[in-house]
Amino acid sequence: MSRPTFLTLPGGARIAYELLGSEWIGHSNPIIFIGGVGSTRGDWQRLAQPLSLRRPVVIYDHRGVGDSSYSTAAKDDEITIELMARDLLFLLQFLKFSELALCGFSMGGTVTQQLLLLPYLPSDPVALPFRVTHVFLTGTFHVMWEEKGYGIRIDRTPITKPLTEEQKKARARPNLEKSFDPEWISDPANQSRFNWWLDRQLIGRPLRTIIKQSRAVSRMKLSEYGQIPKNTSFLVIHGEKDAIVPFSSGTNLRQVIPQVSFIQTGPQPGQVPNLAFGHHWWEYFDIEVWVKVFETFLSSRENQRNGKL
Repeated sequence: MSRPTFLTLPGGARIAYELLGSEWIGHSNPIIFIGGVGSTRGDWQRLAQPLSLRRPVVIYDHRGVGDSSYSTAAKDDEITIELMARDLLFLLQFLKFSELALCGFSMGGTVTQQLLLLPYLPSDPVALPFRVTHVFLTGTFHVMWEEKGYGIRIDRTPITKPLTEEQKKARARPNLEKSFDPEWISDPANQSRFNWWLDRQLIGRPLRTIIKQSRAVSRMKLSEYGQIPKNTSFLVIHGEKDAIVPFSSGTNLRQVIPQVSFIQTGPQPGQVPNLAFGHHWWEYFDIEVWVKVFETFLSSRENQRNGKL
């Protein structure tokens, strides 16, 4: 992860972001990755780096996590899905992209949906000064699910003295393990990646922000889906082994966004070998599988625009 650039929002909050593959600006549409509860921009490393060899890629930290900060006035903002969508809008306005793609993961998928719905809010609507051509909704949902046993559990045990690194890892481990599946975790080939993720849990993920983000998810209310432009293409990526967000939440997105497609299985570029993957879907399979999923989905309209089809 490189040193970020900072953008100051109205109110004084600062958003840390990185623009990878900037040499592709004007040649390929950029893609912006929007993380989930407690996510930081470096979590996307495995996928963002190879994609940036083909197009611009933006990764960023939501306010209050990673290198991003709360507003200077409040110092501890109340987080909502709408606020995070407006933060993202401010960043995209600053970057001045005319067309772009979005990839929202988990809570980030709800932020992505809210961004698309900002022009249709009953209170303080705002137009998008860019066109969203493609949307990846990954491990996400549009309403809270009724199934039991999903989601993350926040350890609120009072801390009376500083924790050791091993104690911090022990607190983080249960939710991290739910992000994968037992078979993936038990595979020795994945041990270094799991340890990489476990080490990352100790940096830039304040408990108070995770609590605020989780509360925001539980209180979200999204509507006016019928206003989303029909020429925006959607792809849902959701694994059957997802233990954080039930698989049914991914399939249920068709109820509100009829034009969504679901990731296909098979041997062809743009397909995945199977749907037996967990919440952190981009950690499964060879990374070129996912690069081809993204490039295949993104390429058809770009080729039409450039007169190649």
